[in-house]
This record gives sequence, C-alpha cells and structure tokens, in this order.
Amino acid sequence: MTTSSGAIPRSLFIYSLVYGGLVTTAGVLGAKQVALGPLAVEAGILAFLPLVILSSAIAELHDTDTANRLVRFGFIPLIISMLLIQLVIALPPAPDMEQARVDGFHLTLGQGARLMFAGIIAYGTSQTLNVLIFDKLKSGVGKMLWLRGMIAAVLSQIIDTLLFISIAFYGVFPIATLMTGQIIAKVVLSIVLVPILIQAAVGLGRKLDAVP
Repeated sequence: MTTSSGAIPRSLFIYSLVYGGLVTTAGVLGAKQVALGPLAVEAGILAFLPLVILSSAIAELHDTDTANRLVRFGFIPLIISMLLIQLVIALPPAPDMEQARVDGFHLTLGQGARLMFAGIIAYGTSQTLNVLIFDKLKSGVGKMLWLRGMIAAVLSQIIDTLLFISIAFYGVFPIATLMTGQIIAKVVLSIVLVPILIQAAVGLGRKLDAVP
C-alpha cells in the first residue's frame, strides 16, 4: 500500500522492518525454553507474539492484502537466515576458537532439516490464518480491536503449535504432553498480552502516519 504521493506509509515501513527482524529472531530464541511463572514455554513466542500483533495491526491500519503480503515476504528473511546458519555451521571454525564455544553454537543453532521445514510451515500457516481471522471478525465483533486481535492470536497460536510439534517431533517421542503444555502457555500469553499490545501497535501506527 502506498499513499497518493507514492510514498510508503511510515507505520508500514517501520513495522515491516521490525517484522523482518522478528521472523529471523524467533527461530533462534526457540532453542531455549523459559519459565514464565508456572508456565514453561519456548522462548520463540517472545518474538512470535509480536509478529502476530504486527500483522494484525497492519491489516487494521492499511488492509488485509498488505498484511498478507507482509506475511509472504516474511519467508525471505526466514529462509535466508536458516541458510546462512547452515553455511556458518558447515564452515570450519577458526583455529583459536574454543571447542566448547563451537559445540555450543552447533547445539543451539544446528536445527535439522525437519525442524526447519516445520518452522516454515507453521509460520506461514499460522500467520496467514491470524490475518484471515482478524479480518473476518470485523463483521462479528466490529470495532472491538482488542477482542479481534486476541481471538485471532489464540487460534493462530494453537495451529502454530499443532503444526510445528507434529511435523518436527512426531515419531521421535510422545508429543501429547509437550503439545498440551505449549498450547496452554501460548493461549494464556495471548489472552493476557495481545489485547493491550494490539491497541498500542495500532495507536502508535496512526500517530506515525499522521506525522507530516
């Protein structure tokens, strides 16, 4: 989407930059599980939840087609970052680099092809679904931005978890307990955080676009 002068709206430009950075960060953070109170959740959600919020905010500020294009363009930094990580892992380490650091890097970032495929599928499906649900709810809950954002985030997070864990770990070990715990954690975080953050993102976007 562009303005009548052909310029990209300020909110779209800034949010797109942040979105691209978060796409690449989410996969790296997902290597660690963190404790948020009684909830144990993969740290990737700390980047993935803002992705959900930004795609919804752009759909609200501009239009659904723009938000969907953002989601599709998100595959570019995601895939490039995965390829670069695999390239760095394949390259020999410098002779003076400690072996413990080399092993730690490989352990943290050395995702197999199956995990990378799971991440790509889960990202594309859940983010597209988030934008779709957010848009369709306009005819139901109308102007209740916080509620549309929360419902879309909850449903897309459930789908994201079902897809990623099923594709990545089915047949490797029992996944029911892991899947249930992750879904509960992500749903709770979506309910608590999204209503506030979606309002803030849309409000900030409108201020950014109002600046001459």
